[in-house]
Amino acid sequence: MATIADSLIRTLKASGVRRLYGVPGDSLNGLTDALRRDGDLQWAHVRHEEVGAFAAGAEAQLTGELAVCVGSCGPGNVHLINGLYDAGRSHAPVLAIAAQIPREEIGSGYFQETHPTQIFDECSVYAELVSCPEQFPVVFQQALQAAITRRGVAVLVVPGEIFMAEWSGPDVLPVRTLETVVLPPTADLDAAADVISRAKRPAILAGAGCAGAHDELVGFAQAIKAPVVHSLRGKEWVEWDNPLDVGLTGLIGYDSGYRAMEHCDVLIMAGTDFPYRPFLPDDVPVIQIDVRGERIGRRVRVSHPLVGTVRDTLPQLQSRITPGSDGDFADRIVKHHRKRRAKLDELAEPGKPAETPLHPQFVTATIDELATDDAVFTCDVGTPTVWAARYLRMNGRRRLLGSFNHGSMANALAQAIGAAAAYPQRQVIALAGDGGLAMLLGDLITLRQLDLPVKVMVYNNSALSFVELEMKQAGLINFGTGLDNPDFAAIADAVGMRGLRAERTSDVVDTVREALAYDGPALVDLRVARQELSLPPKITLSQVKGFTLYATRTVLSGRGSEIVELARTNLGQL
Repeated sequence: MATIADSLIRTLKASGVRRLYGVPGDSLNGLTDALRRDGDLQWAHVRHEEVGAFAAGAEAQLTGELAVCVGSCGPGNVHLINGLYDAGRSHAPVLAIAAQIPREEIGSGYFQETHPTQIFDECSVYAELVSCPEQFPVVFQQALQAAITRRGVAVLVVPGEIFMAEWSGPDVLPVRTLETVVLPPTADLDAAADVISRAKRPAILAGAGCAGAHDELVGFAQAIKAPVVHSLRGKEWVEWDNPLDVGLTGLIGYDSGYRAMEHCDVLIMAGTDFPYRPFLPDDVPVIQIDVRGERIGRRVRVSHPLVGTVRDTLPQLQSRITPGSDGDFADRIVKHHRKRRAKLDELAEPGKPAETPLHPQFVTATIDELATDDAVFTCDVGTPTVWAARYLRMNGRRRLLGSFNHGSMANALAQAIGAAAAYPQRQVIALAGDGGLAMLLGDLITLRQLDLPVKVMVYNNSALSFVELEMKQAGLINFGTGLDNPDFAAIADAVGMRGLRAERTSDVVDTVREALAYDGPALVDLRVARQELSLPPKITLSQVKGFTLYATRTVLSGRGSEIVELARTNLGQL
């Protein structure tokens, strides 16, 4: 007897899906039994549904194709929510299959009852309940199309018994990602081109919407003689082989990127929804290019909105421009960026061989140097993201994922699972914070169970150090941020991974090289400095006052040794 679950699996396979991430449960029995009978579609068994959602989101971002995670009724699918928020805010095409309690019990306060269509409403582009077998093909088809065409999360809520219902109808049609070309109206292009032609100091802020448009972006920037600032999500698409790249702006950016936008007389925002208003100009014309028109003007007043795909819009815009810039502005900002880059690279030089704790800049630069040219990196929120942004070099083949929009802890290991599952032959490196890794520590076991050769680099400073930095900036004494960590290398050994540790500068290169060469999952416990500062591109008066207040309060509270350690750790920057 063929069931609805059998039909669902056939359609998913035809849509390019190769695995389902999840944890089994009785309300999923009809689906998992169909997977067993199929024998082709992989059941990627994770230890926490949140990890499954993060993994599916990572796979979808890397491949551009549909990825699937599942959760059993009640708590099982509620656990998905954090990873689905991240996938939704990253515009990853993910289908979440949320099992539901028996149909006749919905609304009765039944065991494990929740209402997934309400719970997932904010993080999804589509969420609907299949209330009877006859409704299944319509709801399933709409969910698939919504995930792919709207590039987001679609939630299919299915009572457990419906998976096992007999089904003799046709399968739902498969969906695949298609290339899209969207161009703004001619009049809008002409008006924007006129503004750029009259500009003497144009600047570009480029984001993730520049994926697949690297050559068009660089050609456009060279034509109008504009420095190119990139967002964090735009780093992997913009910075490489780009003579006009001047780095990031924002809280973890460079002062060169900040200055480019501070002093420009027109800003072109290409494929970015950059969220930090204080780093955007408020007194110059802004031209924003985005295929999602609803996102234009959300952060800054936009004088010329251009709804279109960046790859196709930039050449049309370029063909209409007679550049007015002599290139002096771009030359000055690029020169400034090179000086800043040289100073950052100095901070990544190895210290004395016996030096401990380790400087995270040196650790990250070492990982970057030893990684393959097509490595996939994931990074936890907090200081691992800072060091990844500043010291990982992109080249058009490497990829970089993080929770850059949702800002969740514990994403790096989970996203690395999805990356390694999608690309088993590529090197996958997770830059994990000690707090983030500990939060979902159980899924180290998933690496061994699924035979995924992920390399986990743990930035172990026994603290939620980015939170501590925020406290310092606010003038507060650090409190509640210390971590009494276990021996992560020993834990890795215990779960069947290769566990390694580096405590001194002389240990780092050989230990990282050994981990990367290991045939299987490996973890390196890197004992990095707790008091390492990551200074923003612009230090405000309020931040100076806050830091001074923090130092005064810390000394008066009897913790003056913390200030001494802070100064000693950051001597190169100060």
